[in-house]
Amino acid sequence: MFVLRRVLWLGPVLLSVSFITFVLMHLVPGGPWDSDKTLPPAVIENLNRRYGLDQPYWQQYLSFLARALQGDLGLSFIRQNQTVSEILLQGLPVTASLAVLALVLALVTGLTLGVVAAFRQNTWVDYLCVAFATLGASTPSFVLGILLVLTLALGLKVVPTSGWGQPQHLVLPALTLTALPAAYIARITRSSMLDVIHQDYVRTARAKGLAEQVVILRHVLRNALIPVLTVAGPIGAHLAAGSFVIETLFAVPGVGRLFVQSVLARDYGLIMGATLFYTVIISLANLAVDILYAVVDPRIRY
Repeated sequence: MFVLRRVLWLGPVLLSVSFITFVLMHLVPGGPWDSDKTLPPAVIENLNRRYGLDQPYWQQYLSFLARALQGDLGLSFIRQNQTVSEILLQGLPVTASLAVLALVLALVTGLTLGVVAAFRQNTWVDYLCVAFATLGASTPSFVLGILLVLTLALGLKVVPTSGWGQPQHLVLPALTLTALPAAYIARITRSSMLDVIHQDYVRTARAKGLAEQVVILRHVLRNALIPVLTVAGPIGAHLAAGSFVIETLFAVPGVGRLFVQSVLARDYGLIMGATLFYTVIISLANLAVDILYAVVDPRIRY
């Protein structure tokens, strides 16, 4: 019943997001036909009539909703021979592969550093892990990306600076995307582990003579994962939706780069489609986290 309610709420959320996006999109100065080369008024009039931009705003919005309910997000203004759905589907596999790799690296790195730091509290190992987490959380992604380009691509020449299609093209964007989530997960894991380690049931498990490995895996780590799941959901949604800066910086043809191009070109259809795509991804990721709560901790029930 809980899952059904959350899925049903997706409709009102998408409606609200689409309305706000539509209003803000038309409040921004400029239009899709503004360019360095001014088009003749007759051409602009024909283009507006073709794409329905000559209609009142309320009618444009209702027309968009009617088409969207049928799975039609309209045509792209900058790629007039393609629909918005086709463009998003082209960028989705690229963004998804990059996001999955970055999320796996972030979870492995963050959990490992957090657990090691917690069990080596107030030692040089702990200080080193905390320093990495602080540095990773405080360094902007575009700064880290530029540093990686200067060192790995231009200095050591082990990976290309940009592009897509080869495994080596994943290295720079994946590392750049991984840094901030890994640092955040490491800090949350360390804090959660330290809190759980000092609980009474952990001391009782050790007093019963259970092996340290059993205590860590069954009693400490499982309960410490709940706060990690809380942050892993939004992090996964952010990575799945695509990183605007990273995909633009490394010329990755994903959804994030498409969204940046659509905003710069005032491509209304692509802006609406990409925004709704992000909304669905974030909503589903949050729903998955809520369900995993009950899996990790049986005490949680909805």
